[in-house]
Amino acid sequence: MTVHFIGAGPGAADLLTLRGRDLIAACPVCLYAGSLVPEGVLAHCKPGARIVNTAPLSLDEIIAEMAAAHADGKDVARLHSGDLSIWSAMGEQLRRLRALNIPYEITPGVPAFSAAAAALEAELTLPGLAQSVVLTRTPGRASAMPEGEKLAAFAATGAVLAIHLSIHKLDKVIAELTPHYGADCPVAIVWRASWPDQRIFRATLGTLDTAVGTTLERTAVILVGRTLGSDEFAESRLYAADYDRRYRPVGASSPFPEAS
Repeated sequence: MTVHFIGAGPGAADLLTLRGRDLIAACPVCLYAGSLVPEGVLAHCKPGARIVNTAPLSLDEIIAEMAAAHADGKDVARLHSGDLSIWSAMGEQLRRLRALNIPYEITPGVPAFSAAAAALEAELTLPGLAQSVVLTRTPGRASAMPEGEKLAAFAATGAVLAIHLSIHKLDKVIAELTPHYGADCPVAIVWRASWPDQRIFRATLGTLDTAVGTTLERTAVILVGRTLGSDEFAESRLYAADYDRRYRPVGASSPFPEAS
């Protein structure tokens, strides 16, 4: 028996790994975070599977479901939205399972920031503009932020910021970032990335509040950085005709003769 933690993706039911789909189809028990995991993903569950929405359950109740399945020798598909490596509350579940000697495995999923970038048709790292992406959030009731993890500190690097769980604090986000990026810095908000009702807002830090208004709640990713919508960047050397690389050696003096 194994508890399979599966990243169920950002929203679209078909943005699911093949491994995740197959595990869902094979497990006789499915626990899913119903507040964010789309019902379409549950269509992969096997007929007769026990399907439990964990949104109204406490951590103790969720672990009790897993322990009961373990006692019955039944594999569990545990679905969380996006990818499990960030803000999934998986860590506390794994700690409980280790204490109970219940085996588990982890299958990654498509993260929300990646789906948001795809919706924007954007590469977030462009030569000469930005080569780093910071995934962060503002403090919330469920989780505080460590003292050193301030938006202003990340902004000072010039990296692209993918700010999650913060649409309700948009004024604070704008105020903290504008001194570092400037009011003309491009910003995009993708609400419910990849869902059928997905919405996209493009603006600058100086115009964002007016562009968005007060229409959005939850499930939005705020992307801030100079790479958004810019065509003013250098081409990388990766595909340059004179760039000597293992799979495309250039000249007799190439250090990669084995590839020639």
